[in-house]
Amino acid sequence: MSLPAAGAGVDLAPFVDLAHRLADAAASVVRPYFRSGLEVIGKQDASPVTIADRDAEAAMRVLIGKAYPDHGILGEEHGQERTDAEYVWVLDPIDGTKSFISGFPLFGTLIALMHRGRSVLGIIDQPILRERWVGVEGRPTTFLGKPARTRACTDLAAATLYSTAPEMFRGADAPGYAKLRGQVKLPRFGGDCYAYGQLANGHVDIVVEARLQPYDYLAMAPIIEGAGGRCTDWQGKALDMASDGRVCAVGDPRLHKDVLRALAG
Repeated sequence: MSLPAAGAGVDLAPFVDLAHRLADAAASVVRPYFRSGLEVIGKQDASPVTIADRDAEAAMRVLIGKAYPDHGILGEEHGQERTDAEYVWVLDPIDGTKSFISGFPLFGTLIALMHRGRSVLGIIDQPILRERWVGVEGRPTTFLGKPARTRACTDLAAATLYSTAPEMFRGADAPGYAKLRGQVKLPRFGGDCYAYGQLANGHVDIVVEARLQPYDYLAMAPIIEGAGGRCTDWQGKALDMASDGRVCAVGDPRLHKDVLRALAG
């Protein structure tokens, strides 16, 4: 007998409640460190990490372990455990650490819940501005508890494009990104996860990124798609743990093929 599809027939409400508690716990750790002059530690990949990242993730892991000890966890700072479980939480305590350590409130805590390999719940939480986006499979995305909605945009020449940094697009990714950037009305850099939130709110039309890790992108699809958009890899496939780290999010699904066509060079 075949198993039901991921998310099918599953009551996600208890997991949504826990996800809010995780975001609250991370925020309570992160806020006191913001603009405090805390020490920045270099990681092996040369990206910065702080005690705020590590303590925030640790706090979330404790709550997950108490509520659902059989669930798996993948976190940026403290690694993975039981990632073959039916449910796996994917955590990035501070997405946008460079913004955080520079004093810019354009970072966020990312929380995703995977069910049988599919992302069914996502949260972007900005703890300083106290802004929160929540996406749940089968439900409208919310921003501060109210429905979030992407805006209509069918023409690349009218679109606003965001990406975190130009150095994301190197080697084989560079020509396609350059083509896309040359076709849009307003290309901008910066924002990290915050740009996806603004796409869900209807202020941005496209977010394209590369060289991401699962904890950077798995929260995005439920949020963007629940707000009316699409969020895939550069081939138009659903994002999962095995995706190659290249993300294409659009507010208007009618724009999706044009973006992918440009990225293909």
